[in-house]
Amino acid sequence: MDQLSAMRVFVRVVETGNFTRAATTLNMPKTTVTNMVQALEGHLKTTLLNRTTRRVIVTTDGALYYERATQLLQELEELDGSLSNSQAQPSGRLRVEMAGAFADLVVIPALCDFYQRYPQIRLDIGVGDRLVDYIAENVDCALRGGTPKDQSLIARKVGELRMQTYAAPRYIAKFGAPKHPSELETDHMSVGYLQAQSGRVLTMDFCRGDENIEIAPRYAVSVNDARSYVNAAITGMGVAQCPRFMVKEAVEKGELVEIFSDWTCEPLPLYIVYPQTRHLSNKVRVFVDWLAKQVQELKNRELPEPMRKAG
Repeated sequence: MDQLSAMRVFVRVVETGNFTRAATTLNMPKTTVTNMVQALEGHLKTTLLNRTTRRVIVTTDGALYYERATQLLQELEELDGSLSNSQAQPSGRLRVEMAGAFADLVVIPALCDFYQRYPQIRLDIGVGDRLVDYIAENVDCALRGGTPKDQSLIARKVGELRMQTYAAPRYIAKFGAPKHPSELETDHMSVGYLQAQSGRVLTMDFCRGDENIEIAPRYAVSVNDARSYVNAAITGMGVAQCPRFMVKEAVEKGELVEIFSDWTCEPLPLYIVYPQTRHLSNKVRVFVDWLAKQVQELKNRELPEPMRKAG
């Protein structure tokens, strides 16, 4: 028995909750996973897991073994990384989650550059702003907009994006352009952005001189995806507040125009987050550094002045 491999398989079974999901994330047959755990239990002469038809229950011995095994595997990874040659190419599968708009408009167009630098990394990108079970889904890290609230995650800020407020000409033709942000709570409609983590529609903030306003906008529809959010604004469903890069094409086509141009918005911070139980491996580190560079280049490409303004 390869005890180290069996230990890794056992840890994955505990983290995913059953043998089937563990086998999928490890890219192994389920029977192999089952046999390795059974061999480990035989070697240790104790039961680590109680099996049911749908899930596994960790025994007292299993919980103790999982805690120590996790620590040992992390220390081994750190040791391997510390002794690795600095010129060695990072390699392996890297599972990342990010919003669809950022994937489509920023990351994927630049991926050829990433693979020229790191050809041995296999990048799996999950698209969407959703709740992620980092351990069960074997996610290495995620790119998230806004300051993370989950204290169980480690967060590294990789940049921030300039925000602005927009409306479609068809919306303005029907309802007029709002003159003051407070009208978004009374006389005008917005597109709501439903944050998956909190289940709440995000507020909008505005600043002009000493005046600071936080708006809880009225809305007829809310969405939890950035691309859908922009599309809803283009169709005239309401006012939207979002990063400039997301609406650059729509502004150039005249599908959206900037409103409240004399008001500024707090920039949107971008964070890479990953669970505390995951060591920041070399492959994650190089991806985070590369992503931070893409964010900086995106800021440099942002429109210096609005292409169109609403009157």
